[in-house]
Amino acid sequence: MKGLKKKRRIQIIVLAFVALAGSTALIGYAMRDGINFFRAPAQVMADPPSSGEVFRIGGLVAEGSLVRGQGEQITFSVTDGAATVPVTYTGVLPDLFAEGQGMVGTGRYVNGVFEASEILAKHDENYMPKEVIDALKAQGVYEAPNAEVPPS
Repeated sequence: MKGLKKKRRIQIIVLAFVALAGSTALIGYAMRDGINFFRAPAQVMADPPSSGEVFRIGGLVAEGSLVRGQGEQITFSVTDGAATVPVTYTGVLPDLFAEGQGMVGTGRYVNGVFEASEILAKHDENYMPKEVIDALKAQGVYEAPNAEVPPS
């Protein structure tokens, strides 16, 4: 009788492990296209992603680069201080989108141009996405918005 209980317990443990492994595999398969990696313009230029890969790019909108085309077509450049990537976007830009301000775009890098499907901009005068701040700090061009200036 003890051998039957032990065998049943082992079967339940093995079945639970198989179910857990199967559900983990299904979750990973479902999320494979839902994960968008963040890249700074310098990273995009140093190691360009494949044309089909969806990722996020962030930085500052380069001064003098914003050009509005026909209809809702917009082109501009995003920079992190080390590199600049041209961006095209078709759609309505956020109200707070402007040159010299932080932005994050989601899309694909095709033939040297980032084709954005979504553009996010800052939401107040001090906000910038964490990924953009980290990328700008790595390049040495980020200054905190309310940084005190040392007396001279």
